[in-house]
Amino acid sequence: MADHVFFYGTLMTPFNRPGRQRVESKLAFAGRGHIQAALFDLGIYPAAIPADDESTVAGEVYEILEPADVLATLDEIEGFRPAEPERSLYLRVQTNVTFEDGRVGPAWAYFYNAPLGRAERIASGDYLEHLGRH
Repeated sequence: MADHVFFYGTLMTPFNRPGRQRVESKLAFAGRGHIQAALFDLGIYPAAIPADDESTVAGEVYEILEPADVLATLDEIEGFRPAEPERSLYLRVQTNVTFEDGRVGPAWAYFYNAPLGRAERIASGDYLEHLGRH
């Protein structure tokens, strides 16, 4: 499978973030799906963290047409420092995505790498639903 990225928060289409616009022409929508993770509301954006249970996080999957450029831009947006992962706000990790049609394939996802504090857990795992944007 080609390089893919999974967006579950404010990089999804409805938010139209300027950072996303920088890579829009280098992405091709591949479908909706979910990853195994837990989702939290940090206020201005969500945070997914790996989960050992059956929790899932819903989002959008994109084929990355120019991986080096796109991943460098996304790393900057997400505060991921490949040379200093311990100082990164999010970590870029390859994880399995289950598409709506049942296919499973690898994609890059950004997992939160800082204390959650009193962040509210989003039980549905769907940030758009949580915000009433579904």
